[in-house]
Amino acid sequence: MVRLSNKLIGALNLATLLLSLPVIGGGIYLKARAATDCEKFLAAPLIALGVFLFVVSLAGFVGACYRNSCLLWLYLVVMFLLILFLFCFTAFAFVVTNEGAGRAVSDRGFKEFRLGDFSHWLQKRVEDSENWRRIRSCLEQRKACRSMEKKNETRAQFVGDDLSPIQSGCCKPPTACNFTFVNATTWVKPASFHSGDMPDCNAWENDRSRLCYDCESCKAGVLAQIKRDWKKIAAVNVVFLVFLLLVYSVGCCAFRNHRDEYRYPRFKRAGYP
Repeated sequence: MVRLSNKLIGALNLATLLLSLPVIGGGIYLKARAATDCEKFLAAPLIALGVFLFVVSLAGFVGACYRNSCLLWLYLVVMFLLILFLFCFTAFAFVVTNEGAGRAVSDRGFKEFRLGDFSHWLQKRVEDSENWRRIRSCLEQRKACRSMEKKNETRAQFVGDDLSPIQSGCCKPPTACNFTFVNATTWVKPASFHSGDMPDCNAWENDRSRLCYDCESCKAGVLAQIKRDWKKIAAVNVVFLVFLLLVYSVGCCAFRNHRDEYRYPRFKRAGYP
């Protein structure tokens, strides 16, 4: 049983150790070739994740193969903290993203989103001027609306499109503004236009660097996209948590067996369980 648990935990950590190498390499490559602030921002967490996996897996692998109790104990403590963190994050993600369903628009293939429909915690993240400056910069650098421009659609084709939340909120004015369609990212304001209680209508500009990036609808679109992504991540985390619990159980078994073997070597050699 001792050898089996040690071999199993060693094999699992060896696989994770090898997996961490391309993660680190990918992060370094992304940082070296990054052309935008968004890519540079993503590189640091990727490298940190790879280094974390490498160190933890190395501790688990060496501890299991060489029956080092200190390394196994350290490995189990880190694994426990990781499981606790993932559990809390997954629960938090489900709670925070529970609100904010898109609203269907008459005779449109897409939905539109309102900032007030999302949780207060998420609203505060995008209402912070510094946070939004970074997000807005990323949207511009990624040219989030470029694909809409390239389609060169008629109005009838455009209104039937299934736009992403960001495209719906940031790349066009809200439908309620009743602007005249020229193309997907160019709209004409009526001569008698009055924004009234719809500041997003006044914020719209045909300038490709502005569009509706300063609109409340754009912030809502970003949150809607985050909600989609977080729900996917949370679902993956549930599966990952089950896997981590299995690995943690095997690690505990290996640690306990090694401790018992160290405490009662004579009984083990004599064949006692």
